[in-house]
Amino acid sequence: MAEVKPQQEEAVAGAKLKPAEAEAKILEHAWRLKKQGYKESTIRHRVAILKRLVKLGADLSDPESIKDSIARHNVSESTKQQMAFAYDCYASRNCIKWEIPNYKQTQKLPFIPLESEIDALIAGCGRKTAAILQLLKETGMRIGEACRLKWTDLNLEAGTVTVNEPEKNSNPRILKLSGKAAGMLNSLPRKAEKIFGGTIGRCVNTGFWGQRRRLAQKLQNPRLLQITFHTLRHWKTTTEYHRTRDILYVKQLLGHKRIENTMLYTQLITFESDEYASAVAKNLEEARKLVEAGFEYVTDIEGVNLFRKRK
Repeated sequence: MAEVKPQQEEAVAGAKLKPAEAEAKILEHAWRLKKQGYKESTIRHRVAILKRLVKLGADLSDPESIKDSIARHNVSESTKQQMAFAYDCYASRNCIKWEIPNYKQTQKLPFIPLESEIDALIAGCGRKTAAILQLLKETGMRIGEACRLKWTDLNLEAGTVTVNEPEKNSNPRILKLSGKAAGMLNSLPRKAEKIFGGTIGRCVNTGFWGQRRRLAQKLQNPRLLQITFHTLRHWKTTTEYHRTRDILYVKQLLGHKRIENTMLYTQLITFESDEYASAVAKNLEEARKLVEAGFEYVTDIEGVNLFRKRK
């Protein structure tokens, strides 16, 4: 076999793509995925990874360059696996031969904050951000699903919101809102068809990260820095399963089609009795306000109704 010279090796590997060429290739790849029916969220995720690889100095035409950039990147094994999968998809559609690295996803228990910490974060954020957080807390929907909500999906009279554009092939569903959440949503300006803007970029571009950082410093609670939009989905799943012990109900709440997906979200943590706040209601109006605030009825004692809520 004839020896391959260095200049021949360069020709085989392909000339290094210039930034403008790499950008064009990524956009072309995104369009191919769209034509093949991939979800918008999946396309955005894979495009973001490819752009990150280019920013790290990787050459999309050179698999070894991709491997080197992923290996040197200071991220978790799970993130490296996602980066490898994203490039594998790109490589297969551009006739680039490569051997995908053997990164393994690491399973970790998600951070579950106290309800008092979530409420403190909501109270310290601006009107739009607070409304998004309250909505996610009460419904457990994904941030992408929240961003797609239209004003017509909101039924203030019934106190419900309809998820008609679910993510990740989930089921559409109607979710209950408290009077507080409905009021916060209704107070937002109706400037467009979508409640929060329609795209994740517009939804999260509310200064959330800065507000969270400032609030964590003000309250001297670094745990607030671990609360993300998706954290509230984990919190809702965990608390609802612990409250009802009904995995089918939680599955319906999250919109999952397979119960195995629900089990991945459900964390069977133990809530101690001292993690409850209690309140009493002397009449129907007081009871109604407690229920809207998230309290659940316990029993009647000495002519008053006793309620409780997790801290």
